Amino acid sequence: MAPRRALPPLNALRAFEAFGRHGRMTTAADELFVTHGAVSRQIRQLEQWLGLPLTEGPKTQLKLTAEARRLLGAASAAFDLIEEAAARTPASEHDVHLACYGTLAIRWLIPRLPDFVERHPEVRLHLREVQGEGLDFQAMGVDAAIQLRSGVAPAMDETVFLGTFYGPVMSPARAAALADPSALLDEPRLHTRTWPQAWLNWAKSAKITLTAPGVERNFDHFSHALEAAAAGLGVAMAPWIFVADDVQAGRLAAPLGFMKFPERVTLIRPAGRTNTAIDSFGQWLVEQGQRMPAPPKAVRPSL
Repeated sequence: MAPRRALPPLNALRAFEAFGRHGRMTTAADELFVTHGAVSRQIRQLEQWLGLPLTEGPKTQLKLTAEARRLLGAASAAFDLIEEAAARTPASEHDVHLACYGTLAIRWLIPRLPDFVERHPEVRLHLREVQGEGLDFQAMGVDAAIQLRSGVAPAMDETVFLGTFYGPVMSPARAAALADPSALLDEPRLHTRTWPQAWLNWAKSAKITLTAPGVERNFDHFSHALEAAAAGLGVAMAPWIFVADDVQAGRLAAPLGFMKFPERVTLIRPAGRTNTAIDSFGQWLVEQGQRMPAPPKAVRPSL
């Protein structure tokens, strides 16, 4: 029986290797599609497993220790060999393996896909849901991804097709009963586990201080919170791309409109990786973005 390998946690090793190669937490985080804090936590976990420090110096100018530099050389060489051995067979020029947020796929992409299929019947689209903090193209077996991004993804080609706007939404009946649009801030507030900071981010942009409502309700998934808002259970914070169709159809109301945020909705893929099917899909996304109606203008709540 072969002896069991005494390997460190591989996600932590991967975060350490990315930081060591780039020398910056933020750049490593962008490469791994996780937060700066996630990279830092992974490196701390690796230090605990090894029982020795891997970085030294002030937090804003961290450097690798001598032991870390030796580990980095071995880790980089090992990951290079794994990458070479595990390289996926190039996909057919007619295949697009796409990663996308579940709510974005359900509420925006899939309703529009019949148009793409009709115009490009030769393209086979394989859709995967993005789950968790990171996005690993190779591990997920995808060629491209749709993401909301604020920074530039390193080593990625990007096709931006929409800006990002956020605003509170609720059922039209509940909105009609408000004495004033700003009164929605006193309505039951709906939250989602996947975006817990939504209301605080919006309030900061609106330059207001939120007070706690009488009732708050929490949901695991964004789509659940939006369905709860449509059912009259309270007010949810949502990106325009998620709710545009429902607002246009009168299923949801947005009394305070939508505020512009710096993120953009973009199709990303590894730089230099050519695929005519992805090119066609990217062009189609841009056209769909141009067809999107402008969101209702933001109204600053009066407190």
